[in-house]
This record gives sequence, structure tokens and C-alpha cells, in this order.
Amino acid sequence: MPGIPPGRRLRGDRPRVIVSGLVGLYPVGGVGFDYLQYVLGFARLGCDVVYHEDTWCWPFHPVANANVETGDYSADFIGDFFRTYAPELAGRWHYLHLHAQSYGMTSTAFTEFARSADVFLNVSGAGMIPEALAPSAIKVFLDTDPGYNQIMLAERFAWSENVERWCASVAAHDRHVTYAENIHGADCLVPDAGYAWQTTRMPIVLELWEPIRARPAPATAPWTTVMTWNTWQGALVHRGVEYHGKAAAFEPLIDLPRRAKVPLRLAVGGTGAPHARLAQHGWEVVDAPAISRTPGQYQQFIAESRGEVSPAKHVYTALRTGWFSCRSAAYLAAGRPVVVEDTGFPSALRNGAGLIPFRTADEALAGLAAVESDYPRHKEVAFAIAREHFAADRVLPELLAAIQEPVRG
Repeated sequence: MPGIPPGRRLRGDRPRVIVSGLVGLYPVGGVGFDYLQYVLGFARLGCDVVYHEDTWCWPFHPVANANVETGDYSADFIGDFFRTYAPELAGRWHYLHLHAQSYGMTSTAFTEFARSADVFLNVSGAGMIPEALAPSAIKVFLDTDPGYNQIMLAERFAWSENVERWCASVAAHDRHVTYAENIHGADCLVPDAGYAWQTTRMPIVLELWEPIRARPAPATAPWTTVMTWNTWQGALVHRGVEYHGKAAAFEPLIDLPRRAKVPLRLAVGGTGAPHARLAQHGWEVVDAPAISRTPGQYQQFIAESRGEVSPAKHVYTALRTGWFSCRSAAYLAAGRPVVVEDTGFPSALRNGAGLIPFRTADEALAGLAAVESDYPRHKEVAFAIAREHFAADRVLPELLAAIQEPVRG
């Protein structure tokens, strides 16, 4: 595999960083924050940063609820995000629709930037490596879907479209970073697939969430989460064991509303979600794309929440990945406690308040009761966890330092 020349270091004055993501592909509120907080975070560190997206895919249109061949809606979404949350970066993005049509920066302007870039950070790994990228740039594959990605690399399932091309793209990166913070733990079952994985977590730009944190959650507000019900196109099997997504993980919690003493609201999207069945079990079900079409609507949904209660994908928990949700990190930054399924995430996040892990429905119920018994304390600790462990000004410098270190064998 290619590697960074020994001693490679970023320019000390103002590193030039390209962040690639999936905002144009899925232009909804939560996705916008998941990827564009990287851009804002790097900018606040003093980096010269550009957001670039080139997935060569038809984007999803949340109003039409379908994939479309045009890129106007996606481009408007990206532009609106920067104008709203970081107007100083309004000209620092390039959406290359279907690898042909440039929005935001011109193709010439982006090419000029790419030729002198220090880092290409491919968040979720779906972006094409820019053809004009400087040969000396550090190309970083950032795995946000651990377990699934490593099994796909190891097994190369025929049911996954363009799997060989994707695997070749992963190999073309210099560094491989993952949200699986337990990947080096003795109990973690994630295959390394031949890569030396480094770990990181979601960076949160805290100032974006301060207005939400300042708004008190009413005592009658529901506990909520946002999820996608989609299943994979085929069986995800590794070493004779089949792993599943979030729909399967939700089943043990199906009766939670009937047992909990607090209202529970579920924003669900994707195909095949059993809305009627969920409602029969007491969940207040709302359409996820409808309540999060814009970043502001997504923040409003969290603001109107008492906290988050959510399972994790079966593959995350069964493999003990240590993954932690970008969405849950946003709840914490908004001062909303989270009661979430335990994936093996770091002990530093487990201080008994603000963030309550569970493995069973009974433990989830106990976690909800514990938070409600002393809500003001849990609210303050939730934000303290976000500040200490997810703040962009802590996460991103550690990431930049890690990708410059020699790769472990």
C-alpha cells in the first residue's frame, strides 16, 4: 500500500485541508452537521480548508423522497449551510455533481487548491480522490461505519455494487482512521482487513449547539432519536456469523414505550420502516426526512427533546467496535443526556451521568429513570462530556497529529 514519505509534516503556518463527505448525496440536516463540522472545525484551527464532494452518484432529494439526476437541490443545501453557520466559508466548497458539473467553487479554483493541499480527508470514504491532488498530500480514509466496512473489505460481497472499485479506493489512501475506538481492544472482533487502523471520533463545533443548550427541555418533552430503517442488499457474513443493521437492534426495545414512564418519539426514515407496528407499541413515530430537511429543523428536533434513547447497529455492538454516534454527540453538545446502547466505547465516556450505556431493555429503562431522577446534573454532565471528548478543537488536532505519525505494523 502507498505510504507517506518518512518525516512528512504539514506546513506549520496554515495547513491546506480538503474534507470530502456525503452532504450533497444526502442533503438533510443531520448529515450536514456530520460532515461540515469537520470543515468549520478545521477553519477555526486556522487551517485553509475546502469542502469537496465527488461521489459520482445521483443524490437523494428529501422532498421528492427519491434519488434525482440534478444537483441543484444538493448545491443549494450546502451553500445554505455555510451561509447560515459559517458565512466566512461561503466560497470554500466544491460539489462536483456526477463527476461533471461544478457547484460552488469553479473546477479551476478547486484544482488549484488541490494541487497544493496537505491533507485529503475522505470522511466515510465515498469520495473520489481528486485527480489534481498534490502527490505529497496525505490521503486519509475515515471509516464512520466500522465493522460493516472492514467485513466488506475482507469478504468483498458480490451483492455490493462496485465493491472491487471501492476496495481499490480504500487501498489508495495513505492513512486509515476509524470511529471504532475499541478496534485494538482484546474483546473487539472487527477484522483489520490488512490495514493499520488509527482511531478518532466525531468533532463537534460547540458554538453551533450553544443556542440549543441554552434552551431548557420541558419536563414533558419526549425522549427521542433519529434513525434509518434500511437493510443491506445482502447478508453481511464473516467467519460464519451474520451481522445486522439498526432495524434488528431495535427489536429488543420495541416495547420500551409501554414500560417507560416518559414519552418516546422516533424519527425514522428509509425503506420498509414498520410505522404502524411501532405506533402500536407506543412509539410516537414521525418521518425523519420531514423533521430534518434543514440543519435548523434537525437542531429544533433535538431542542424539543428531553434526551436521546437509542440502540446501535447490531454489527457495532456484536463486534464490540467502540463506535459512538455523531447524532448522540450532537445531543450531548446540546445539553441533552443520552441513553444509548453500549458498543464498547471508551471508559473515559462512562462516568455514570450524562451518557448512560445499556445492553438490555431493562438497563435502558433504568438509565431513563436515573436521568429523570436528577435531570439538571445529567444535563450539565452531558455537555461536559461533549466539551471534554468531542470538541473539534480537541479532536481535530489529535487527528492531524496522528496521521503524521509512522504507521504501526
